[in-house]
Amino acid sequence: MLNFQIQSDSDVPASKQLFAQIQFAIASGQYPPAHRLPSTRQLAMITGLHRNTISKVYQQLEESGLVESIAGSGIYVKLYERENTIKSDSPVAASVNVIKESIDRVLNLGCTIDQVKELFIEEIDWRISCCERVVVTVPRRDIGAGEMIQQELKNSFSIEIELIELEKLPQILAEVNFGTLVTNRYFIQEVLAIVPPNSFRVIPIDMYDFNKELEIIKALPSQACLGIVSLSEGTLSVASSIVNSQRGDDLLVLTSSVSDRDRLRAVIRAAHTIITGYTSYDLVKAEIMAMREDLIRIPDVISTDSYIGEKSINLLKRELGIANTQ
Repeated sequence: MLNFQIQSDSDVPASKQLFAQIQFAIASGQYPPAHRLPSTRQLAMITGLHRNTISKVYQQLEESGLVESIAGSGIYVKLYERENTIKSDSPVAASVNVIKESIDRVLNLGCTIDQVKELFIEEIDWRISCCERVVVTVPRRDIGAGEMIQQELKNSFSIEIELIELEKLPQILAEVNFGTLVTNRYFIQEVLAIVPPNSFRVIPIDMYDFNKELEIIKALPSQACLGIVSLSEGTLSVASSIVNSQRGDDLLVLTSSVSDRDRLRAVIRAAHTIITGYTSYDLVKAEIMAMREDLIRIPDVISTDSYIGEKSINLLKRELGIANTQ
């Protein structure tokens, strides 16, 4: 789990540091849907920030659609109506109980058992229809994140996976009635604002938690230079904020998109250690080999294991009927 830390001497405002850390905790599944966030008092004790500052951060998270405030109860990670709430590692017995409870609730609303049966069959048929077309969608501003999701799903499922910019999604929806839309949890609110009910099934994926990489970052010597390389501009921005909150000015952080060769070469020249997505690893290594004779030192290059969390991969397999997971 990510330990919330605030670097008071950082150029990044404390509120932005906290926002980025909570946002990442949600997007990586460390704070799952319906999870209750720490109270403002608890976070004030952990971070040293004023409760008013924390309240403003929670308000920004609520405005972004990641959390919701329940009066008299607290702040919770938002659970979207069309999101599957059964965890991928839940035992079958627990799933049966969920189904029984759901049937009881529908009957209590006044439906007959035959109507309940029709509703279940209709829902199952709709989900099966949605499996016929799988689309990854992200905003144009972070198309690199979509490319990473698409590549990882192709490697995991060996099926055709389309990538469509969110801005082009309305045109697709006008032409196709059913399908499965996969997106990063960061973008779920934007996607749901476009997709009408009972059309495409929308499934947000959780990111890999990067705990291994965070431990490496914590162990880097003082005043070292860390390079971060990714296909995704959004990932670079979040990663930079997270590292800053953990190490502050004690660590110099340089970032580069793998497609920006001039910037990438500058990172290679300066960094002691480079952390890169596995989809970018070969390109980074190739660039280092091309520059080898001009480098004072060869940086250590560490590849992340994945971009999508394992639970999200297993959940998608269940949704698409590709494999049975426990």
